[in-house]
Amino acid sequence: MSVLSLEEAKEYLHCDDTTDGDNDIQELIDTAEKYLLNAGCTLNPGDPVAKLAEKMLINHWYENREPVGNANKLAYGLQCLIIQLQNCYSATGTSGTP
Repeated sequence: MSVLSLEEAKEYLHCDDTTDGDNDIQELIDTAEKYLLNAGCTLNPGDPVAKLAEKMLINHWYENREPVGNANKLAYGLQCLIIQLQNCYSATGTSGTP
């Protein structure tokens, strides 16, 4: 089960209700999830931090489709969320801090 649904991603991207582009957006969702897992993040369905990290990635990739983009505007905020997801959550979704 994904952290972010297609409907949530489309709402975040302000896409209309048509199905045009759904496959592309679903690929962005799958890629964002894989990206975060490869970064060592714990992803739990319903976790707002994981949802935001996926939304940030999806939005960045959706808005910057050229081969060479500007990752600097994404880097800081996403890095902060990745650190949270790497260190503050267990696989059960509970915070690792007291």
